[in-house]
Amino acid sequence: MSASTPSSPRTVDWMIFLLVPFFFSSNLIFGRGVIGDIAPFITAFIRWAGSTLIMLPVLYAQRRVCIAFVRDNTLLWLVLGFLGMGICGGFVYWSLTETTASNATLIYTTSTLFIILFQWLFQGRGITLREGVGMAIAFIGVVAIVLKGDPQALLHFHFNLGDFGILGAAIAFAIYSLLLRRRAVAVMPPIALFGLIAFSGAIILAPPAAYELMTGGAVPDSGMDWLKLGGIILFASLAAFYCFQHAVRVFGPATAGVTLYMMPPVSIVMAVVFLGERFEAYHLAGILLVTGGVILATAPLAFWQRLRRVTNM
Repeated sequence: MSASTPSSPRTVDWMIFLLVPFFFSSNLIFGRGVIGDIAPFITAFIRWAGSTLIMLPVLYAQRRVCIAFVRDNTLLWLVLGFLGMGICGGFVYWSLTETTASNATLIYTTSTLFIILFQWLFQGRGITLREGVGMAIAFIGVVAIVLKGDPQALLHFHFNLGDFGILGAAIAFAIYSLLLRRRAVAVMPPIALFGLIAFSGAIILAPPAAYELMTGGAVPDSGMDWLKLGGIILFASLAAFYCFQHAVRVFGPATAGVTLYMMPPVSIVMAVVFLGERFEAYHLAGILLVTGGVILATAPLAFWQRLRRVTNM
């Protein structure tokens, strides 16, 4: 029986599956950890330039298909780099100078809901009652996080710009995800595509990183700084991508998507343990509302049918 089918996962497959939310969450943890030591866009540039260098053997091995893709889809290639690595890279790291990793993770989780919303707005996709209710619940969770559980903030406009920056990044990632479904992108070998988009991101991030450098932006100047950057490159970028692709191949896209639902609690625990952030009551409300709403809106029908069978036993 093939290991590529959902019916034959091995122990190592489950281990990789469980590592996905940790690796994805590590981006915000490492990113929050380097804030103050390294300028945000310099951090993002080093992340994606480093990822590109590591991916060079793959890009060289598949150079013909890579060159053809860039030649025929130059604008799309650059837009993917701008959205996925620019906005969801340097802009996220800037936002982390204004907000916590816990808030950022919970808000960023809503990107899956924006995918549904944009499909409805621009592709004529209908929104079911379940999806609509789930989106509303998750939105209430985001509001609870942004207001830090204090409704009075609406009256005094005590909002955190970093929270809104992360919300903007969630929207950018939703657009990025929809663009990945275009035929020209979907036919590309996944690992080569990742290397190409990392390269595009490095190109997009070079000008703002150079500006930070010329205006006195902090650069890595210690072994610990480079260790954190290495963590972002190896774990939050390369390992996260590989493990998620492996989960999709072994378990199928629907089951692999469950790993994204695990990110909020995993990220907040990591932020408390590694960054010393405080766990507030509004974080618990955010976990329950955002995660619950996202699951309700995006979990496939098979998930609910399986859940109904279990509860009826």
